[in-house]
Amino acid sequence: MTSSDLSRWSGCPTPEPVELQGRYARLEPLAPRHAPALFDSVRDHPELFAHLHEHPPADEAQVLTWIDAVRARGDLMMWAVIDAATGLAGGRQALMRIDAGSGVVEIGSILWGPCVARTRVATEAFALHAGYVFDQLGYRRLEWKCDSANDASRRAAQRLGFTAEGTFAQHMVVQCRTRDTTWFAMLAHQWPDVHSRLQSWLEPANVAADGHQLAPLARP
Repeated sequence: MTSSDLSRWSGCPTPEPVELQGRYARLEPLAPRHAPALFDSVRDHPELFAHLHEHPPADEAQVLTWIDAVRARGDLMMWAVIDAATGLAGGRQALMRIDAGSGVVEIGSILWGPCVARTRVATEAFALHAGYVFDQLGYRRLEWKCDSANDASRRAAQRLGFTAEGTFAQHMVVQCRTRDTTWFAMLAHQWPDVHSRLQSWLEPANVAADGHQLAPLARP
């Protein structure tokens, strides 16, 4: 079915809290058991919360309270990003703003701690979610939105293959300041090429002895 031929379109299934396994990363539905590792991954790094709605947690108990609140919400599904080598949660990411009828979903509320950020764990964590929504559920559009002042998130979106679509000025208030939001999107017909590039980058043959990738991720 092409993007313009929707004569047989009947929508998509709603994402389920399933576990997604990769070579370097695993996505597990967020649960209280992830609180200790998540706190360890972000402690002493308050800068990671500069563009998020929540403030840095003071202790593990605050992370647990936050997890309980997120699990009670019905408007997003949150996963813990597990480093397959250690079995520990090094971050989290969500599928949110789910519009199953139109086949549109956003990957957001991303927080990758220093142990997984800018590594193949984070890259594969994204690939696992993208493959889930495009290949398994048949979604037509995957969105990425970020604070326009968040240069790291903007670079990550472009590196992963998203296309910038524009900026919503004064889109929201975050931590008592105005946030402009830059919108990115990836469409279903773009995913096969993106997936191929990601898989080539993630191949064991592209990993040096020190754990770094030999070749950079090819640009679309």
